[in-house]
Amino acid sequence: MASFGLGLILVIMFFLSIFQAFSASTSHFGGEYANLYPQFYQFTCPQADEIVMSVLEEAIAKDSRMAASLLRLHFHDCFVQGCDASILLDGNSEFKSEKDASPNKNSAKGFEVIDEIKAKLEHVCPHTVSCADILALVARDAVLLSGGPFWEVPLGRKDSKIADFNRANVDIPGPNSTIQNLINLFNNQGLKEEDLVSLSGGHTIGMARCVSFRQRLYNQNGDNLPDATLERNYYYGLKSICPTKGGDNNISPLDVASPVKFDNSYFKHLLNGKGLLNSDEVLFAGNVQKTTELVKNYAENEGLFFQQFAKSMVKMGNINTLNELKGEIRKNCRIVN
Repeated sequence: MASFGLGLILVIMFFLSIFQAFSASTSHFGGEYANLYPQFYQFTCPQADEIVMSVLEEAIAKDSRMAASLLRLHFHDCFVQGCDASILLDGNSEFKSEKDASPNKNSAKGFEVIDEIKAKLEHVCPHTVSCADILALVARDAVLLSGGPFWEVPLGRKDSKIADFNRANVDIPGPNSTIQNLINLFNNQGLKEEDLVSLSGGHTIGMARCVSFRQRLYNQNGDNLPDATLERNYYYGLKSICPTKGGDNNISPLDVASPVKFDNSYFKHLLNGKGLLNSDEVLFAGNVQKTTELVKNYAENEGLFFQQFAKSMVKMGNINTLNELKGEIRKNCRIVN
C-alpha cells in the first residue's frame, strides 16, 4: 500500500513538472500563446523533431537556397489569416490558392519538402502533426542549419480549411513597400518595429528575382531615375543582372556577401546602400528613427540580432493560430480532409 502511495505521488510529480514546463514556455509570451507549447508532441509523436530535421538536412544539402525558401513559406503563411498552413493548400472549387497570389506566384518554393516531411510523419504518427506546425519547425531548423539561432517552437497549431487569395495579395509586404507600408502591415499582425527589422533580417539568406527590384534601378519615383540610396558599384552590378525589359526571373542575392549563411551582414549592407529590395533599404534610409537605430544595432551586434530574431519568430508564429473547433490536422498538406 505504501509503495502504491509512493508511486501515485511520483506520477503526480511527473505531471506537475510537465505542467510547469508548459507554463514556463508560455508565460514569457503572454496568455495569447497559452494553447501552444514546445512539448505538444512529447507523447503523441516524439520523433517529430528528428523527422523534420533529417528531411531538411537532405533538402538543403541538395539545394542551399531551400533554407531561405522554407523560411519564406512560414512568413507568407502567417501574414495571411494567421499561421494555419493556408499557403500550402491547392486551389479547388471553393477557393483560389494563395500560391497563385502575386507575392507567391513563380517564387514560393519548398512545397515538395513539406510534402515529404508530412508523408513521413503520417507514416510514424498518423493524423497527429499539423502542417502549420511543420512550417514553424521547418523555419526554425532552416535558420539553424544556415548558422542562425535556435529557439523553442511553441506547437499545437491546427490547419485551416480554406485559403485566401485576395488577402495574400494585400497582407504580404511587397518588395517595393515604403517604410510606412511595412510598419502598418506589421502592426496589423500585432508586430512592432523591432519585429519588422529583425524579421527582415531573414533576408540574410536567399535570392530575389529581377522583377522584385527592377523599379529601384530604372524608375524608383516615376521619374525614370534609379533609387538614389543605391551604392554606385552595387547599382551597376544589379543593372547587369536585371535589364529594363525581360529577365524577370534573373536572380541576385539578398545578402551579396553571404547568401547561404545566416548572419548580420544583411544589416551591414543596408548601412552601405546595398540593400537589394526597396523594402530592405528603407529600414535604414526611410527616415524612421526607430528602424534606423535598430539596423545600426543589429549591424554592430550579431548576438543582439539573433536574440531578437528568435523572439520575433515565436511572436509571428503565434498569429491567429487555430484551435480544434476551427481547424483540423490535414492528412495531406495540399488538400482539406
